[in-house]
Amino acid sequence: MKFFTKEVKIALVAIVGIVVLFYGLQFLKGLTLFSNDDTYYVAFSDVSGVSSSTPVYANGYKVGVVKAIDYDYSPNGIIVAEIGLDKRMHLPVGSHAEIDSDLLGNIKINLALGDNPLQLLAKGDTISGGKQEGMMGKVAEMIPAIEAMMPKLDSILANLNVLLADPALANTLHHVEGMTGNLETTSRELKTLSVSLNRDVPAMMQKAGGVLDNTQQLTSNLAAVDVAAMTASVNQTLANVNEMTRKLNSNEGSLGLLMRDASLYNHLSQTAADADSLLIDLKSHPKRYVHFSVFGRKDK
Repeated sequence: MKFFTKEVKIALVAIVGIVVLFYGLQFLKGLTLFSNDDTYYVAFSDVSGVSSSTPVYANGYKVGVVKAIDYDYSPNGIIVAEIGLDKRMHLPVGSHAEIDSDLLGNIKINLALGDNPLQLLAKGDTISGGKQEGMMGKVAEMIPAIEAMMPKLDSILANLNVLLADPALANTLHHVEGMTGNLETTSRELKTLSVSLNRDVPAMMQKAGGVLDNTQQLTSNLAAVDVAAMTASVNQTLANVNEMTRKLNSNEGSLGLLMRDASLYNHLSQTAADADSLLIDLKSHPKRYVHFSVFGRKDK
């Protein structure tokens, strides 16, 4: 009688399938196949989101996985998670664990290692566990403040709707559009002016250079003038004017006597009066002074 009958072969295939299915599920859960990791325990008061196969990290690197979770039905209500860590991972005294979650809701356990690497926990020891707030915790803390802000936001939105419905806003936007057009026109004019300046400025600079050359020539001519001789000539002229003024103010010379001698003035005035009387008498009796006769002159 053959041992490997059809029924035996079917049974062996079924057993192999069950074993492969078991270890496949373990692998899909993240558990190490044929694991001989070191086992530690973490005591939590709340393990929301934690389950078997939850990864365990140390400094951002995966070092183990949660194997099982047991609830203590005593009044303390402690929840103990059994974790398997890589044999190369050693926990210093004072280490603890924290449950962390990201924005996508993925849960993991982070190990916060102790400060003294020389004092290590023994395999199977229990460490304390807690829950890290993380980003979601901070968002949860912000919810009350957001709820308090909601009425204000509603009021702001209502006022914004009133403002948007105001026709003055549309007119303002229309004016802004006109101002934008004016700015574009001004920009074009400035561009044209800039082109004109770029074209005309070189010629203006050449003219300015000519003016500077003329100014330099004038400066050179002024520098060539004999200021000392001119000053001496002016001083001599002023001295002559002063001398003439002095003589006029004195009794020297005819002009000085004429200006200052009253008797000479009176004689001149008398002479002018006598000449005037003579001219009047000459006009009145010309025959006394001039005699004309065709046949000769008679003696009076």
